[in-house]
Amino acid sequence: MNPQAIADRITAKKIVPVVVIDDAEQAQPLAEALLAGGLDVIEITLRTPAAERALETIANTFPQMLAGAGTILEEAQIPRVVAAGGRFGVAPGLNEAVVRKAQECWLPFIPGVMTPSEVERALALGCKLLKFFPADAAGGLKMLKAIAAPYAHTGVKFIPLGGLNATNAAEYLALPGVAAVGGSWIVERKLIKEKNWAAISRLVREALTLVGAAK
Repeated sequence: MNPQAIADRITAKKIVPVVVIDDAEQAQPLAEALLAGGLDVIEITLRTPAAERALETIANTFPQMLAGAGTILEEAQIPRVVAAGGRFGVAPGLNEAVVRKAQECWLPFIPGVMTPSEVERALALGCKLLKFFPADAAGGLKMLKAIAAPYAHTGVKFIPLGGLNATNAAEYLALPGVAAVGGSWIVERKLIKEKNWAAISRLVREALTLVGAAK
């Protein structure tokens, strides 16, 4: 799947749940809970030993799920994500070497940016879907609006993450330059550990309702 197709899938749902999985056995029921709630996108953060196996499980078992990997910090992680079936990669920052490795491996990549200079570096690398992180700490809506404006004509779009929740997500989605919002509030780590799949499905439905109202 090419980068534009990935961007279109993410933009269609307008929400990317960012999840931390501590036990790979939780991957299948988690994916089922997301799908039951109506969401077919997931970003699994590479912060735990179980992450790559969880990604592989979801990618192989649920081909309808757009499963990607987050917190990609090193070039060596890219081939492993591709081997696990990851369909896109996300980073908290902008590392040119990692972006180039992702491009070399044909993995659509969403680097993180926080400043105009980083936006320009990302655009120079051919990245037009960017993660604005950490959104709230970096100035929130006002900062993102100011950063996005000078680059609107380039077609660049942002996925804000960091401090987003059910209360403020709609405000971010109202900005023209926002393709989707990312967040962990939809799939809390605690709910996964408790295997509270029904609660996760409910939060997904609530989030999608919020997204629908913001369109």
